[in-house]
Amino acid sequence: MENAIKLTDGFGRTATDLRVSLTDRCNLRCSYCMPPEGLDWLPSPDLLTDDELLRLLEIAVTRLGVNEVRFTGGEPLLRKGLTGIVARAAALSPRPELSLTTNGIGLARLAGPLREAGLDRVNVSLDTVSAATFIQLARRDRLSDVLAGLAAAAAAGLTPVKVNAVLMRGVNDHEAVPLLRYCLEHDYQLRFIEQMPLDAQHGWRRAEMVTADEIMAALGEEYVLKPDDTVDRGPAPAEVFLVDGGPARVGIIASVTRPFCGACDRVRLTADGQVRNCLFAREESDLRALLRSGASDEQLASAWRLAVARKLPGHGINDPGFLQPARPMSAIGG
Repeated sequence: MENAIKLTDGFGRTATDLRVSLTDRCNLRCSYCMPPEGLDWLPSPDLLTDDELLRLLEIAVTRLGVNEVRFTGGEPLLRKGLTGIVARAAALSPRPELSLTTNGIGLARLAGPLREAGLDRVNVSLDTVSAATFIQLARRDRLSDVLAGLAAAAAAGLTPVKVNAVLMRGVNDHEAVPLLRYCLEHDYQLRFIEQMPLDAQHGWRRAEMVTADEIMAALGEEYVLKPDDTVDRGPAPAEVFLVDGGPARVGIIASVTRPFCGACDRVRLTADGQVRNCLFAREESDLRALLRSGASDEQLASAWRLAVARKLPGHGINDPGFLQPARPMSAIGG
């Protein structure tokens, strides 16, 4: 990687963290992501094959300076051959840090094999510890499966086990304290994420979003939170707070009310081989077409660099003319 020409944009940011969507399919129907009936999934021929995916990962790691790879979805545990993909990614040199963002369904069965394949850690989405609220939010009765997946991840050594939670006004906004209490009891690292305008229905409304300040106020009724000054936040999206003096911590990702675009180090690859230089980008760069037309590794690397070079200074959510991207979160990957 000594000769890598990195993924640098016009504002001096360098992308070293690659988020890779393995599928747009999901086995939940979370209300902030997709409608009850689901979505039209990508046709199988449109998806990158395992070999195509690994070729792009090798280019990212050896030619573009990527040192972190996070597998996302949809729900990445639905990707056939996932453990093989992880094992091949772990064999790359230099070896990237490998993580996975999942809803946790199926993790009880796969946590051990994924750890053996080389996965380093997981982020599990969990928006409630109430079975009834889980059904209301996700439209599926699967809370016990998610909790079992979390326990299996911890037992397999996929640590620190991180939990991502989105609070919805009038649905689970009363659960900030119960969620944190549960994570503290099980030694999971909780991150609250402000709801972002990435739903397929385009129904996001700012007034309905539970803000970081509201989350802090709710947690403050039960716990004493102080900024963790011992760790440099760097490009990390979460503001981290010590809980009751530590060592336990909780994070808040205030993507909307306190954007952190100026330190962003992320780039995304969709399941159908499109580069997205921002979660909210309205344009994509097609690597799949280049791959399948016989492009060389350096041609693919150059196209990737150009895609990132065009990155805008920020996501623009707070601009009057903001428009949601055409793709919803399930088709982009977090």
